[in-house]
Amino acid sequence: MSLTVKTEAIPTPATFSADMAAAVNATEILLDAIIDAVREKVVVDGKVKSAKVEQEQRATHGLAWFATYVEALKEMKGYAANMSEEGRFGEMESLITRMTFAEYLAQIFGGIPMNQGEIVRLSDFGVSADVIAAAKTEEVQRLMAEGNTPDIRLRLVALMEASEGAGSFGDAGLDETMEAFREEMRRFADTEVSPHAHEWHLKNEYIPLDVVGKMAEMGVFGLTIPEEFGGLGLGKESMCVVSEELSRAYIGVGSLGTRSEIAAELIMCGGTEEQKNNWLPKIASGEILPTAVFTEPNTGSDLASLKTRATLDGDSYKVTGNKTWITHPVRADVMTLLVRTNPEEPGYKGLSMLLAEKPRGDDETPFPAEGMDGGEIEVLGYRGMKEYEISFDNFKVKKENLLGGVEGQGFKQLMQTFESARIQTAARAIGVAQSALDLGLRYAQERIQFSKALINFPRVIDKLAMMAVELMVARQLTYFSARQKDHDKRCDLEAGMAKLLGARVAWAAADNALQIHSGNGFAVEYAISRVLCDARILNIFEGAGEIQAQVIARRLLDSRG
Repeated sequence: MSLTVKTEAIPTPATFSADMAAAVNATEILLDAIIDAVREKVVVDGKVKSAKVEQEQRATHGLAWFATYVEALKEMKGYAANMSEEGRFGEMESLITRMTFAEYLAQIFGGIPMNQGEIVRLSDFGVSADVIAAAKTEEVQRLMAEGNTPDIRLRLVALMEASEGAGSFGDAGLDETMEAFREEMRRFADTEVSPHAHEWHLKNEYIPLDVVGKMAEMGVFGLTIPEEFGGLGLGKESMCVVSEELSRAYIGVGSLGTRSEIAAELIMCGGTEEQKNNWLPKIASGEILPTAVFTEPNTGSDLASLKTRATLDGDSYKVTGNKTWITHPVRADVMTLLVRTNPEEPGYKGLSMLLAEKPRGDDETPFPAEGMDGGEIEVLGYRGMKEYEISFDNFKVKKENLLGGVEGQGFKQLMQTFESARIQTAARAIGVAQSALDLGLRYAQERIQFSKALINFPRVIDKLAMMAVELMVARQLTYFSARQKDHDKRCDLEAGMAKLLGARVAWAAADNALQIHSGNGFAVEYAISRVLCDARILNIFEGAGEIQAQVIARRLLDSRG
């Protein structure tokens, strides 16, 4: 059943473009004032002090969120302008953009949710009331008052119903090539992944190797690897499209490409020519499956405290230590293994990256390699590849497999992958959020209560509308980051923002979609229960939300030094 009410088209106000520009300008000025105010809290003798940044986490992490909102508004303004120039800015796109400005401005002035129960407000930064009042311009107030009304939300959901099955809700602004790529990935996901994803999840089964093989044939594992090494030679924007569509079907499938992306980027940025020629074609073809082995018990994001050591003995390194939260290690053929090769060097300086070969295992014998053992970590979601903790005891790695051939470069090499990893994680978050919206909308149409479909209830409409809005915001921020990366521009700030916001958007969408399902959503037989579990990990891996906010804040504060 559909909405039983008639809705009329809602025209875009003539002042909308000018109001958006004025609002972005006002929030940028306010952001400058916030950065200055927070710097006063954390600067000692002219330098930002890490201890102060940590002590003032509410203000510093709040700064990261405020800056993310300002960047999101900038990207949505640019999206509207570009789409208008191309004649693609239709009614749905207009409504989504208007709701974005109304809601995000309201949160900027009323309180931004960093997490459940953690709301950062302008008063937390220490900016003056006069500065805040000056930023709340006539244009800002008009956007807040007129952009997120019940009629707009109702109309948006009616348009979503009319376009159901067309993919995302609203034109994402991709060119024809990327849209064709998206369609190809969606067809694959709809036929090979979606019908089986929930069963794989419930049984905690590996994604079948025939599915992995078909992904390899489509070029998923070599998207961004140069053609000279057997890849497709595409950019990070294509990676976003592929990751989003595959994760929409099942995050495990969407994340298979992440392992290859990280390994390939490490080798392309830090490997010798021999290593590039040897490893990249095999990764691109899917002949070998890589896994990232970085995290250790009790270290988490604190890589400077890493203890796993690798001692050179003749023509091999002998690795001893423990690693945890390793994704898909059993079926992997090579590990990008971060180790300490020089115990005398403190912190990051003694770290090196090894390309550690290993035989494939299975559930009965997960690690058929001398000097290597491990056990599975049972997880709520993010299944299909399985998580393990691994112990090494004089595990041998060829000396020639030291990435780059020089010790002590491991952390620097890993840092070079962070932008791409966070962009890719943001894209996976978008896919999960889209899956949640698809499920929520379908259930709201089908479930009858009090003689009408759930989609006719205002609070259900509100949930669905806001899901669509935040999905588009996260998309535009993620695509912008990818395009910056493709143009060889530094984008660690924007990539971090995309990941920070995308993770929250995915969790909110999954939570709201489950709420629409009510009690049925709590039953494991319903797919939304899986999507909720999958969404929860996104705010943890590739930099927990708190760490991500800390990194963003530090960049912003240091930029004024």
